[in-house]
Amino acid sequence: MHSDIDTPYYIVYEDRIRRNMEILSHVAKEGGVKIIMAFKANALWKTFPIIADYFKASTASSLNEMKLSLEFLGNEVHTYCPVYTDKSFPEFLKGSSHITFNSLSQFNKFYPMLKEYNNSHPDKQVSAGLRVNPHCSVIETDIYNPCMPGSRFGEKPENLADGLPDGIEGLHFHALCESSSYDLEKVLEAFKTEYGHLLPDIKWLNMGGGHLMTRKDYDIKHLISTLNKLHEEYPSLQLIMEPGSAFTWQTGDLVTRVLDVVEDAGIKTAIIDASFACHMPDCLEMPYRPNILEALPDDAAEGHVYRLGGNSCLSGDFTGDWKFAEPLKAGDTLTLLDMNHYTTVKTNMFNGIQHPSIWLSPIKGSPVLLREYTYDDYKTRMD
Repeated sequence: MHSDIDTPYYIVYEDRIRRNMEILSHVAKEGGVKIIMAFKANALWKTFPIIADYFKASTASSLNEMKLSLEFLGNEVHTYCPVYTDKSFPEFLKGSSHITFNSLSQFNKFYPMLKEYNNSHPDKQVSAGLRVNPHCSVIETDIYNPCMPGSRFGEKPENLADGLPDGIEGLHFHALCESSSYDLEKVLEAFKTEYGHLLPDIKWLNMGGGHLMTRKDYDIKHLISTLNKLHEEYPSLQLIMEPGSAFTWQTGDLVTRVLDVVEDAGIKTAIIDASFACHMPDCLEMPYRPNILEALPDDAAEGHVYRLGGNSCLSGDFTGDWKFAEPLKAGDTLTLLDMNHYTTVKTNMFNGIQHPSIWLSPIKGSPVLLREYTYDDYKTRMD
């Protein structure tokens, strides 16, 4: 917490990012896997120079993500979109190293264009892949479950019983969300059961994201063992992983201030100068309750219980409850932990509420302001 910075503000820590990069680098080396960054979890490009010391490849699901990588991270962009359009696909071809199609119908529509591009660009080949659905659900929250019944993601195994069409060089599956290596092991078995007959015919396998290998309780040794077993089975297969949360897990906080305390039906709510709906939407989507530095442990026998309410007019802009050693009052500062991944990238300007500023705490020296928002940011969104 920095008392000279006006709340609310996000603060990201360089040393924590580098700690995560060291873990990911270890897995990449020992597991023989290419690890690429997923922009959907983190697009704070002013921190990319730190990440680029370790990784320079990314996955993109939009033209904007692809352009951001090309400008600030690296030229190796693995693109996947549920659908491409006649307008967007030629631009994806120019900026991508890999393009994964969600269905055979999308592949059949756009592969002739990809093939023609490769024929006319011998020095920049684009590798085509196909997303598949292993139908193995290990995620409890449906909004983040790509393998839930009725999923729109990935081609079904019965449509690939006779093999892959000419031109497809890789397969892609994504079935995890902040999951363990044991979840990956389970999904891999399901994947091999349904699509294993295709593995001898491809060059690469992208195992998607959701590998939370920077979490303290993640079994890194088991992950590396799982990857090495896959290498033993298919020694010529390039393995790819695209974790999102793992890159910036526990690397940043949101510092906010209590502005008022209200009570109704015996529930005390501390209204803060930030918003869950605008600044921490994942808390409401997932949903989850973030840890607060100043709060007591959940199992504390005693304490003053409060819900936190955001400063928007959305009735559901709140979450809780937390216990505190002393009653909360206007002016108290609260530090909401782990507010970097899937946070700044999802923020919105509902109600015209001002965004928190964004700061970087370098390993040496004072915090550096990365971004401060003004009325013009709200106005120009509709300009």
